[in-house]
Amino acid sequence: MHYTVMKEESIEALNLKEQGIYVDCTLGYAGDSQEILARVRKGFLFAFDQDMEAINWSRNKLQAIGSNFLIIKSNFLYMKEELENNKIFQELCQVQGDDGNKKGGVDGILFDLGVSSPQLDEDYRGFSFHKDAKLDMRMDQNSDFSAYDVVNNYDEKKLADIIFRFGEEKYAKSIARNIVLARSNKPIETTFELVDIIKKSMPYKETLKSHPARRTFQAIRIEVNHELDILEESLRKALTMLNVGGRIVVITFHSLEDKIVKDVFKSVTDIPDVVKGLPDIPKEYLPDFKIINKKPITPSNKELEENNRSRSSKLRIIERIK
Repeated sequence: MHYTVMKEESIEALNLKEQGIYVDCTLGYAGDSQEILARVRKGFLFAFDQDMEAINWSRNKLQAIGSNFLIIKSNFLYMKEELENNKIFQELCQVQGDDGNKKGGVDGILFDLGVSSPQLDEDYRGFSFHKDAKLDMRMDQNSDFSAYDVVNNYDEKKLADIIFRFGEEKYAKSIARNIVLARSNKPIETTFELVDIIKKSMPYKETLKSHPARRTFQAIRIEVNHELDILEESLRKALTMLNVGGRIVVITFHSLEDKIVKDVFKSVTDIPDVVKGLPDIPKEYLPDFKIINKKPITPSNKELEENNRSRSSKLRIIERIK
C-alpha cells in the first residue's frame, strides 16, 4: 500500500488554480498527482518518474480522472529540458492566463523526495533492510549501476566517506572496514548479508536504539541514485520555470535534503547585504521569490499514527512574487 506523505498539506501549499500548469516531479504511485489532476480540470499536469512500474500503475489511475496529463519517463533533473522541448507544453505556454497574459511557465512544482512505500515493500527492489533481497536500490531499473556495485567495488575510504556523509553514520569507518573484509571471501549479494555486517560493526547497545542499518542503507541509496547531486540543480532549474504567483513545494525525508532546500530557497530570497537595512530598498535589489513558511511543516499526530515512515518528513514552500 502506498501512503502519500503530507498529502493535504502539499496540495494546499501548491495553491492550485483550475487553469494552471503543474509539474509533479516525483510521480511515484500518483498519490499527489491524482489530487492535482482532479482540481485542474482546465489546466494540465506533467509528471516525472524513472520507475516503469510506478508509471504504468499511475497512468491507469490518472486516466480514470482525466486526459489532461502527460507522464514523462525521466529524472526530474531534466524537467526543464524535457518540458521546453515538449509540444504540449509549448502550446500551453502560449495560452492566456486569468490575468490576460501568456503563461510562459508553470504555476506549481512538487518534489516529494525519498522512496515510495511500494518500492520499500517490494522485496526484489532491495531498498528495505527489513526484507531479504538482492542488493539493488535503483529507482531507474534500466540503470546499470546498483547497490551491489557500491558495496562490492568501492574502496574502503570511499565507502566510509559516503556512509558518513550521506548516512550521518558515526560508525562509518568500522562498517566500511567490515564490508571490505567480508567481500574478500565472497561478494556481498543480499540486503540481509549487508545488515549482518552492519550489526557487527557497532556496539550492541547502538543496535537497540533504531534499526542499525537505516543510515547505511540511506547512504547507499543516495549514492546509487545520485540524489543529492541532482536535488540542488533541479531546484534551481525549477525556480526559473515558475510564473508569478507560482509555487515550489518540497517534501524532504532527511536533514541532508532539507538543508539543500533551505539553502537554495534562502539564496533567492535574501536581500543583498549592501542594501539590507535601507528604509527604501531599490526594486532591482528586491528578491523575485518569497518563502511562505519560515519553519518547515511537519506531519500531524494523526498522520504519524497512520504512517510511521513519515516521521522525518519536512515540507517547505517558496513562491515567485515578481
